[in-house]
Amino acid sequence: MYKSNRLFIWLLFIAIYPGLLNAQEKSSSLLTLDRIYASGEFRMDYLQPLQWIESGNAYVRVERDENGKQELVRYETASSKRNIIIKNEWLIPNGPEKAIYVESFTYSPDESKLLLFTNSSRVWRANTKGDYWIYDFKNKSLKQIGTSFPASTLMFAKFSNDQNKVAYVQDFNVYVEDLKSGNITALTRDGGNGLINGTFDWVYEEEFGVRDGFRWSPDGTNIALWQLDASNTGTFYMINNTDSVYSQPIPIQYPKVGQTPSACKVGISNLADNQIRWIPLEGEANQNYIPAMQWINKDELLVQQLNRHQNKLIVWLYSLSSKSLKKVYTEEEKTWVDLQYPDASSNSWGKNDLQLVDNQTCFLRLSENDGWRHIYKVNIKTGEKTLLTPGDYDVASMLVTTTKEVYFHASPENSTQRFLYRVDLKGSGKLKRVTPSEANGMNIYNVAPNGRYAIYSHQAALEATQVKVVSLPKHQTLNTLVDNQSFTEKITGISIPEVEFFSVTTEDGIEIDGRMIKPINFDPEKKYPVLFHVYGEPWGQVATDSWIGLWNIYLAQQGYIVIDMDNRGTPCLKGSDWRKSVYRKVGVINTHDQAMAAKEVLKEMKFIDPERTAVWGWSGGGSMTLNLMFQHPDIYKTGMAVAAVSNQLIYDNIYQERYMGLPQENMEDFVQGSPITHAKNLEGNLLVVHGTGDDNVHYQSMEMLVNELILHNKQFQMMAYPNRSHSIYEGRNTTRHLYTLLTNYLMQHVPVNN
Repeated sequence: MYKSNRLFIWLLFIAIYPGLLNAQEKSSSLLTLDRIYASGEFRMDYLQPLQWIESGNAYVRVERDENGKQELVRYETASSKRNIIIKNEWLIPNGPEKAIYVESFTYSPDESKLLLFTNSSRVWRANTKGDYWIYDFKNKSLKQIGTSFPASTLMFAKFSNDQNKVAYVQDFNVYVEDLKSGNITALTRDGGNGLINGTFDWVYEEEFGVRDGFRWSPDGTNIALWQLDASNTGTFYMINNTDSVYSQPIPIQYPKVGQTPSACKVGISNLADNQIRWIPLEGEANQNYIPAMQWINKDELLVQQLNRHQNKLIVWLYSLSSKSLKKVYTEEEKTWVDLQYPDASSNSWGKNDLQLVDNQTCFLRLSENDGWRHIYKVNIKTGEKTLLTPGDYDVASMLVTTTKEVYFHASPENSTQRFLYRVDLKGSGKLKRVTPSEANGMNIYNVAPNGRYAIYSHQAALEATQVKVVSLPKHQTLNTLVDNQSFTEKITGISIPEVEFFSVTTEDGIEIDGRMIKPINFDPEKKYPVLFHVYGEPWGQVATDSWIGLWNIYLAQQGYIVIDMDNRGTPCLKGSDWRKSVYRKVGVINTHDQAMAAKEVLKEMKFIDPERTAVWGWSGGGSMTLNLMFQHPDIYKTGMAVAAVSNQLIYDNIYQERYMGLPQENMEDFVQGSPITHAKNLEGNLLVVHGTGDDNVHYQSMEMLVNELILHNKQFQMMAYPNRSHSIYEGRNTTRHLYTLLTNYLMQHVPVNN
């Protein structure tokens, strides 16, 4: 009996073994949320801090040795010859046993010293407060600066051009420290109680990308600095309910739309007499913005000024010696003037300075005055403009110049991709593509100051990021910095969906670009549920040929179609009219375009089930999700809105007024574009998600919407993440929890019919 049972079990095992193998193989080829967010199995590598030196003939990056300890390594660009310039043990101060942890670094102008940033703390979006140490290559010494101040409180430390001094911000005041004597001089003393010296308020940082608010003169005798008076800015209070038995209010000076901006002025502090001479710009200080200021020589400054409506940009030339102020350049639009251009290829957020060319006699400016975004060369003395990039195409973002050419990103034929181009500075307009013709996807470059080399980053819909050092203009690979080989090998072991790029023309005659991720083993004869992912506002494009992400792959494996589409008002490379058609109509035109495009998709693509449609988005995409659910309930059956602006009247003034005007002038547009106005029309399933510590889109936004939905007896679900910011990532397991929540809600209300 025992033998016969054993034989039976053996025969049964032989029969089912192939099935077990197939099940195991199938299991390993499919993603789970735990595999994505908890296992650590899929780790994508990213480029570590890197800085060009010697005009680009070399670069330095932070690496780790075989023991996982930091070291700074110099590479010769042409040969990739590697040399350790700072070993970990050289970063150990006298006393402590541990080396300082280098978060970022800056060379002195003569590259004889390094300024090391460490022990940082977060200020709004970025870690900009911390400690600074100077490493001297000549004597291999390590010295901390600002030791008389509390730990982790210095900001934006910078060398003077003679390497003898360092300036920094501490507690809203600007200081200069002499490196030989150690003497510290306060250039300002009135910081605090609403006065901000050498840095910026919340909204300048968020919307102009500026944090560092002072500039050394080339000869090191003066410092130009900003001062903001935010004393009249309203205070918004976030509430921390979890870190104490009593709630703790967190105050933020946050100017809501329609409220008066912080008064801003710029001045020059002379280190000899320690006096600040304020530059007498035109207009009221609280009705204009000053997002950029730069030295062009030891006597002259360029200052950029935007009016409050942000439809007029003036570039001023100020002379210290003559105390004269001259208007060099003026640019006006009926809609808005972009200071920086939100684009998938731009890696210079916050770098608002104008590029100087022709021996500092001219600057380059991206302008849309002729209907396309083009590069113009402007003579500083005469104001004469020369168009460098003529043609019916947009420049996506501008990079660096050589003595003869300017490099920039563009994609004249396909707005979903980006490539590197160059054109000469004389104005011939002859466009030359540098990225190889066979390349697809997003090709982003950090070009060296000398224009001979670049850090080249490539990704596509189904290709993880690779980063290489290439020569220019021949585009020969010199070194690979990030290959993501391990990640790619992991990905090749799972079931990968097909990605298709398409376009639809709406009933209004608007052609909309789209990206569709199809389910695994797609069968056009079947009916599939669809999840539309949206953003739809002027600060983001989603239907790009860029890495689709593991969550989208997971959804495709489960049987969902995932679609991204870009409506008018998004920063596609389709001309100024396309991008600026949403002026004073955010929430109206973009919502209409998105819905009409979805309507065409459902009509043309018969394999999509129109009864199983869902939409989701984050931030501006959350607002779009709400508007689509409320204004087009016939199309969208389920929505998931994360960190959404439900009421345009509660967002910040710089962003909302740029695209919508001032509510004092056109209140009806703000009301009509706000999702909360249309909340009474909700018919489908709605999930709203928000972090209570969101300093960008305040939790107030969700509470207002919740009250409106309650008023109209509309049923919905909500999730609040305590003390999480706009990105909802803080705290252990948060990301995994959030995407589990979204996935479960989607599967519950938009099921896959197997």
